[in-house]
Amino acid sequence: MNYNSEKAANYFEEVKRMLDAVLSQIEPFVMELYSAYQEGATIFVVGNGGSAANASHFAQDLAKGTLSNISQKKRIRAVSLTDNGSFITALANDEGYETIFVQQLMTYAQTKDRLVVISGSGNSPNVVKATEYALDNDIKVLGVTGFDGGQVKGLAKINIHVPSHDMGLVEAVHSVIFHLVMSELTNALTEEN
Repeated sequence: MNYNSEKAANYFEEVKRMLDAVLSQIEPFVMELYSAYQEGATIFVVGNGGSAANASHFAQDLAKGTLSNISQKKRIRAVSLTDNGSFITALANDEGYETIFVQQLMTYAQTKDRLVVISGSGNSPNVVKATEYALDNDIKVLGVTGFDGGQVKGLAKINIHVPSHDMGLVEAVHSVIFHLVMSELTNALTEEN
């Protein structure tokens, strides 16, 4: 194998270009999550594949990574719906994979909660159905998409869209965005506590 440093440099340039493309989209996303925190609402996070991993990581960062100290009373309530393997596989087996997030929302979510939908294509049936359920039940939807944004981009109240058709690049940029969002929220919560 020959490592190609020119291709590596081009990849990093493309990451920077994608980050520049989404910069103006991040503030409304942060402010909506901050509003959820102020209201004591729960933020549910969903995704498939690499986006499921990002969902799990982002929910953990919101719930714990934003704490200025471990005894902090008021916290961001965030849960990834990708992490309950028994529930997900039971739902997928008995009701169909497209229901795995809707059924969990029906169990756990309440009016005025938030749903963060992470999807490269924005068209996976399970995230689209979760988005539609949330909108029908007064749960605000925040999308984080790639490719052309798909159905999620059109339905989400707020959407951060990475305009690339390279799934690895989309997922990498999503991860950078989530760490920036966590950093901004950590700063806000630290000022309060």
